[in-house]
Amino acid sequence: MKGPELQEPAYVLHRRPWRETSLMVDVFSLNHGRMTVIARGANSAKSPLKAQLQPFQPLVMDWAGRGDLKSLVQVEVRTGPALTRTVALYSGLYLNELLQRILPVADPHPTLFAAYIDALGCLSATTDVEPVLRRFELAFASALGYDFSWDLATDTGQSVESAREYCYDPEQGIVSAVSPGVRLRNLRGEVLLELAREDLQSDSCRRLAKRVMRVLIDHLLQGRPLNSRSLFTHLRGESHES
Repeated sequence: MKGPELQEPAYVLHRRPWRETSLMVDVFSLNHGRMTVIARGANSAKSPLKAQLQPFQPLVMDWAGRGDLKSLVQVEVRTGPALTRTVALYSGLYLNELLQRILPVADPHPTLFAAYIDALGCLSATTDVEPVLRRFELAFASALGYDFSWDLATDTGQSVESAREYCYDPEQGIVSAVSPGVRLRNLRGEVLLELAREDLQSDSCRRLAKRVMRVLIDHLLQGRPLNSRSLFTHLRGESHES
């Protein structure tokens, strides 16, 4: 068996029972990207691992083994922000689900790892989660090679003009003309320019950014569902009732 990987910063994305007393844990790590480890005995009543291997908890892990499944050797729990508000918790679950379902296995993304840590910190400190989610989605898109500029039409190479309307193609970004890959039309140039200036406060910017990122995430999912979206739908329903 290959020797242990030592002191690897990581976060739990998802865990599930494995065999009788163990857990299969999907983690996002700094230097190894997304991977799966087996926490042997962690699902037993006496094991401290069950309480330690929680989503959003900063961890330092040691593991060993060859192949896709590693065996967890040791876990250290570090101090980190807590997602105590419901909207923050649901938002964190959304980020985890993006990473778990879309990020390739064993593909390190240190910049995205830093963006994830920043997003968790911001979610713990605010009730206004939309700007936090949009910034992480953009970092996620960039890590996967789907980054684009709000103020550049990629099909012409020309800067976006305030008075014009544009389209969005997840494979190309903002484009000036309708093409087979276009999924959104009638995107106002003035709003795109505001987004290029990182304005995520106005309603028009938030709506447009959310529409674009929803299309991109759906494109990356390739038809796979996101369970966290149903949580947000339920939360919005409760908000309307209250």
